[in-house]
Amino acid sequence: MPVRGGLVGEKTLHGRMVAAAVEMTTEVGWANVTMGRLAEAVGVSRQTVYNEIGTKKALAEAMILAELESFLGVVTSAFDNHPDDLSGALESAILAVLEHAQDNQLLHAVVSATHGADTELLPLLTTHSTPLLELAKAAVTERVAAYEPPLAPAELDGAIDMVVRVVLSHVMQPSGTPARTAASLGFFARRVLG
Repeated sequence: MPVRGGLVGEKTLHGRMVAAAVEMTTEVGWANVTMGRLAEAVGVSRQTVYNEIGTKKALAEAMILAELESFLGVVTSAFDNHPDDLSGALESAILAVLEHAQDNQLLHAVVSATHGADTELLPLLTTHSTPLLELAKAAVTERVAAYEPPLAPAELDGAIDMVVRVVLSHVMQPSGTPARTAASLGFFARRVLG
């Protein structure tokens, strides 16, 4: 399920449609997002929306994946800021993700299940989150592998799977401040990843 057209912030037609859908979802709720309203917001015909996006389910997936790109951007920055320190990169990445989640309006709309957001969007983050998890794990694996941790490939895969799932759990249901949670999860990640 790749996001066509790049990041939400890009000026492609697809990106503009996804950005408009995100804005509508946070303002009036997913249940009130229609292809007609989206077409009006972007200034195109409804048929153009269907041709570019497809179904409303495909629009939901595109929104979630575009948000994932945004989250992976903060992970990339964190790793870039710690090129020789895997522990620092991990804790920084976890903190950046948790802080980004704290301010993410779409995530809040989905998690709080307000305005009918739970009908299609919440499962994409929970029970049907396999594509989301696989993309996140692949991105983190690529970054962690550059540090050459002392783990066999299967161990590394399992460790990263565990870290990504725990961080996602805290994104969905925070149990403390981002800084305190990042410190705890950073400790855990350092132990697991060596």
